[in-house]
Amino acid sequence: MKVLKFGGTSVGSAARMRAVAKIITDNEPKIVVLSAMAGTTNLLLQMADYVRVENASGATDLLKDLETKYRIECQNLGIDFDGLLPLFKSLRRLCLKRYTPQAEKDIVSYGELISTTMMSTFLIQQGYDAFLLPALDFMRLNNDGEPDLYETEQLLRQQWNKAGQHTYVITQGFICRNASGQVDNLQRGGSDYTASIIGALLDVEEIQIWTDIDGIHNNDPRYVTGTQPVRNISFDEAAELAYFGAKILHPTCILPAKMHNVPVRLLNTLEPTAPGTYIDNHTIQGTIKAVAAKDGIYALRVQSGRMLMAYGFLSRVFKIFEQYKTAIDLITTSEVAVSMSVDNNKHLDHIVDQLRNLGTVSVEDNMTIVSVVGDLRPGNKGLQAIVVQALRDIPIRMISYGGSNNNISLLIATEHKLQALQALSKYIFQGL
Repeated sequence: MKVLKFGGTSVGSAARMRAVAKIITDNEPKIVVLSAMAGTTNLLLQMADYVRVENASGATDLLKDLETKYRIECQNLGIDFDGLLPLFKSLRRLCLKRYTPQAEKDIVSYGELISTTMMSTFLIQQGYDAFLLPALDFMRLNNDGEPDLYETEQLLRQQWNKAGQHTYVITQGFICRNASGQVDNLQRGGSDYTASIIGALLDVEEIQIWTDIDGIHNNDPRYVTGTQPVRNISFDEAAELAYFGAKILHPTCILPAKMHNVPVRLLNTLEPTAPGTYIDNHTIQGTIKAVAAKDGIYALRVQSGRMLMAYGFLSRVFKIFEQYKTAIDLITTSEVAVSMSVDNNKHLDHIVDQLRNLGTVSVEDNMTIVSVVGDLRPGNKGLQAIVVQALRDIPIRMISYGGSNNNISLLIATEHKLQALQALSKYIFQGL
């Protein structure tokens, strides 16, 4: 058995849904995780905004637009829209209620409820043995807002006693319930995470993530010409790429599959026969696999000759970031200063204010982390030199190497990103 996840673009229209159905229906048992149809989540968020400002008319107008869209898509798919009416009636009631943060989560959840209802209805109508398994019946978060794997496994196995009797089990990937039993979600990209958790807990043969790209590329095709798909990559390498900019895969989805040794395959719904990228625990030694870039980075530097090397100084720095739940991407230290990068500026002003109690603080914005990922263990000579040589004409703000065997990360001004990606592609993959 396999788990297949299809994103919003893959189910973005009736035609795309038909293409997905063709991929699914090969008579092999599988669990299919679907996102909301492309554009639907944004529309639902706009609807919730109207509810927040007590503009029920604006919210219901958007709901009418959404209903019209899905009536057309149902007609194109050849299914009766009446099957979606209970969902739209529930949405209408939410639009007329008073706004709460919980109401917004309830509203947004309907994107996947609609798409999965459409797909399961279509498959059943076509004569396939399909079953709709609500993710709200098994996917749980703990008190920290993270997936509760123990509770999820218990509930999933209970539900699987019913669902596993069917060939094609359809479920949602974004929505879940929190520790209080209320509707919640796994944030953007959560469908990958759900697919990985289901695959790991049920110990499936393979997890497949279907998008509109032929796997992970060795550089960003938006900025670099001639990029190539990476056919084989390790879990650790894929995790580094996902975190540092490769959008095809959500960073959180790697860990459950890695822990349970379930391989992940990235495939393209537009080219179903393409091999894509295969991810497992095997590392090809002595190779650089890919380059990724992450924008929207802030660089912070704390200088304090008096305190830096004092016992507990770095602990005090980290506690400030912990207080504001802000993760540090990169960090380097010297005798008199410590530099860090973050990608979240929500509490940046408060963080800087507190850091000033420890020393002189400077902040730079419009920065980009460029990451080179592969088998970069210290014993592999020459790979680090290639990276540095490729970027010899680009000012580098920070370099992080040694914290991982799979990553060299460099912080540069965003204005130099294009030049950096192209230079790395030439030196690493084209041998120039």
